[in-house]
Amino acid sequence: MAAECVPEGPPDLKEMGEEDVWELINDNRHRISLGVKPCMLIPYLRQARVLTEMDEDEILSCLKLNNSSMRTSHMLDLLRIQGRNGAMALLESLMIHYPTIYTQVTGRKPSTEPSGFSGLIKYSDLTEYLVKALTGMQKELKEARQEASQLGSRCTSLEAQLGQTLERQEESRRLKADHGRMRKHLAAAHHDILKLKDEKCGLYARYTAAIEERSAANIHCSDLNLQVYQLQFELRKAQTETDIERQRLPKSPNPSETQQLQDEISALRRQLLVAEKFTPARDGILAQDLVEARDGHMELAEQLRCYREENEQLTRERREMVEHKECLALQVQKLSLDCEMYQQKGTVKQSQLRELQAERDHACLSRGKAQAQIARSLAEKDTLRSAHTEWKFSWESQGSSSDSLPSSPSPRPRLRRMHAICPDSMKSNDITPSSVPSQNVEPPCPDSLRRQEKTLWYNRDSSETAECDVLLDNDFVFIPSAFRSLSRIDSCDNEILSSPLHLNPCLFRASAPPFLLRSRPRAMRITGRVLTISFQGEALLSQLQVVGGNKTGVFVHQVTEGSAANTVGISSGAQILEVKYEQAQQALRMVLEDSTLEEAMWALGQVQGFCHLSLRPNQDAYEKLLLQSGEAMSGDSFYVRVNMSLPGGSQDTLNVSCNDILHVTCTLPAGADRSWRASHVHPCQLLDLKTGNLPNYYRAQRLLIRAIEDMSIQPMALRKARDKQKTVRIVSTGRQGRNPLWVCVEDSKDKSTGPGDASAPRGCLSLMPYTLVTAHYPPVCRPVLLLPTILGRVLNQKLAKWQGFQLCEPELLSSSEHAARLQRSEVLEECEQGGQRCYTLQSVERVMKQGTHCVLPLGLDCVRRLHRAEIFPIIIFIAQSKSRAARKLRSKVQSQGWSEEQLLECSRSEESLLDKLPCLYRIVSPDSWDDKTTLLTTLHSIILEEQKKIVWVEPDLW
Repeated sequence: MAAECVPEGPPDLKEMGEEDVWELINDNRHRISLGVKPCMLIPYLRQARVLTEMDEDEILSCLKLNNSSMRTSHMLDLLRIQGRNGAMALLESLMIHYPTIYTQVTGRKPSTEPSGFSGLIKYSDLTEYLVKALTGMQKELKEARQEASQLGSRCTSLEAQLGQTLERQEESRRLKADHGRMRKHLAAAHHDILKLKDEKCGLYARYTAAIEERSAANIHCSDLNLQVYQLQFELRKAQTETDIERQRLPKSPNPSETQQLQDEISALRRQLLVAEKFTPARDGILAQDLVEARDGHMELAEQLRCYREENEQLTRERREMVEHKECLALQVQKLSLDCEMYQQKGTVKQSQLRELQAERDHACLSRGKAQAQIARSLAEKDTLRSAHTEWKFSWESQGSSSDSLPSSPSPRPRLRRMHAICPDSMKSNDITPSSVPSQNVEPPCPDSLRRQEKTLWYNRDSSETAECDVLLDNDFVFIPSAFRSLSRIDSCDNEILSSPLHLNPCLFRASAPPFLLRSRPRAMRITGRVLTISFQGEALLSQLQVVGGNKTGVFVHQVTEGSAANTVGISSGAQILEVKYEQAQQALRMVLEDSTLEEAMWALGQVQGFCHLSLRPNQDAYEKLLLQSGEAMSGDSFYVRVNMSLPGGSQDTLNVSCNDILHVTCTLPAGADRSWRASHVHPCQLLDLKTGNLPNYYRAQRLLIRAIEDMSIQPMALRKARDKQKTVRIVSTGRQGRNPLWVCVEDSKDKSTGPGDASAPRGCLSLMPYTLVTAHYPPVCRPVLLLPTILGRVLNQKLAKWQGFQLCEPELLSSSEHAARLQRSEVLEECEQGGQRCYTLQSVERVMKQGTHCVLPLGLDCVRRLHRAEIFPIIIFIAQSKSRAARKLRSKVQSQGWSEEQLLECSRSEESLLDKLPCLYRIVSPDSWDDKTTLLTTLHSIILEEQKKIVWVEPDLW
């Protein structure tokens, strides 16, 4: 009986019923849900046809199934619907992919024999699937082994790092011990210092007592000396009296009289002693000595008090320095942590930037595809319209053939693109709605055609926008005659244009008026849609009023009611980017995006006919220009260097000296004709100081020419007197042949000769009264260049010995490195000794990184090379007056092998080159120093003063 109750083995799954099999699976449902991944079993279940593709998507992609256990449980529910086949397919997939779980669920060992499967899958398909599963398992095993090897190497590296960390920890522990020992030693030394200070105070006290005792002893000694002197005087007096009495008395005097005389003498001596002892002179002397002794005592006490206060102050300062040192250490730790945090943030931002760039590229690609699709749709639409037109004409021809009165069919109009229509032909009434193509996807209707005819002047396709963007890259270029000929083609001959016009800015460059390119920095461009409007621009400035300037852009402020500009829809707040018009058989194009208000008014005033105006809606920037009263403020802002002296004539006129830096804030001020509004600039900050009017560029150019002519006819004595105070700096546009600040075009009212007059002096137009400059903020210490070169080489060694200065040393370069540095313009100057020793940019930068002034033993040729590397030296020229200043350093100059004549010649030649420098310089007058010491002191103060100033650099025009 007992043997019959013991089961022989696990039941056969093929013999079990559906409910039994699912009951077996449900008993182990928790184990299956936790240990099985649905993605591993789904391929087999799909092949066994117990799960569909929709079931797979639902299991793997449903948002309600948050984890793998929920997906596995949902998969079991779907398999329960399939009945026995679902259960057998599940167990077979477990036997293949999870043999351990299969054994735990069924109690049977997994087997790959064909008899162990239920037959849901064909034998060939089953074999193929098992081979694929085995291959996948082998790959997973290989990957697991590789991962294990990587983890082992990682573990080894971590163990090595752990060892290094332990070593660093031991080193840190040793350093802490040394730190504690040093702190104890410091405390002991501090205790010893306090003891020494106490001993020093005791010595001071004993010294004070000794001085007081000495003064008292000196006073007592002086009293004793005075008494001795008095006694000696009395003794000599008594001896004299005695001798006189002896001579008077007979040889045998009476003893009684002698005794009486001696008594009288004694009495007189006592009276004399009393009288001399209490004389006022002696009392005054004693009182004066007493006062002096008291004063000395008070001085010594005051000195002792000062020493004690100084000792306490030193102790307090030492305590504060220790606390400051600890605070700095904490700040260093905090800054290091902040630096690491910012580095991590920078890494994260760079990764985000790369992702944004990838998204931008994808968006650009999608936009290109969309534009291509729109283009295809428009082409299909045009094809359908053409077919519709042909069908319409064929239907009309058939209807006309059936009539009794035949008539010839009307000619079919040609299909034309909107941009191929001439603006002149668009004024006529020949344009029909059928000749205007649609740019929308909707089918054509009368309303859409009327809307297209109404917005004909404003719709532009992508090719014209691209053309406008290309043209905006150049300022004030001439449009070739090919463009003008295209604008005169009759509307009946226009064809669909397949490519935009490419303009050559080099054509007609010498024709009048010579609008030239400007090198002033461009204004910030705001991306937006650019609209090009064509209209009749006769007296354009009477049709619209503009405001703004080079900083903000030029905007339309007011439009005259009923004018052509108002008719085409120009409104306030539109930014004017460019204007195209025709003048004197020349097509001109002027870019006003970064021009000043004066330039824009001049350019718009030249328009006297049909014009094309490019506008960009920019209401936000326009509203910033408006004040609360509704008036517009100036939008001009740029900095110039004045190349001539301009005295202030009236109260509102600005008094300007040569080489002054001015901030021009308005080029068309109200109530001031042909003037600018400008301000002096603070030398150390970008702050405007005194404000006033200034002659504009053209008027200042005329004043400069007049000043040069006056200087040429002045006598030599007066010219030398004016040379001491510089009034004119000759600067021209040089070989570039253009003006970087303003176009040199004269008004017809002020010019007696026309643009084509060959007799007009063209050379004077290149003179520049103002030069554009940009502000630079150099590092802490700028290099120092002393001129003239001969005197600078004498003073460089002395100046380099001062604290905060270091002489630039030459480098020894190999031939290849020397050639490479020359090609990169890193060699400032060759050494006179020859060879490969030269002064380089790297040697200057090394000295500057140390926080010291680099003294340059070089000439003026190195200034532009340093400026290209963003290094701005302090240039100091030591002026010479005949040979007076040279005699002050005659011994030093002659010791270097130069004579006084060579020094004066070098000074004259280099002084003439100072005006060609693109930066400001400082001149030391010969009356401000007397010898070498005062000269070095003056140079030191000038360098400290120039270091605080802003460096203004103008574009290199030479």
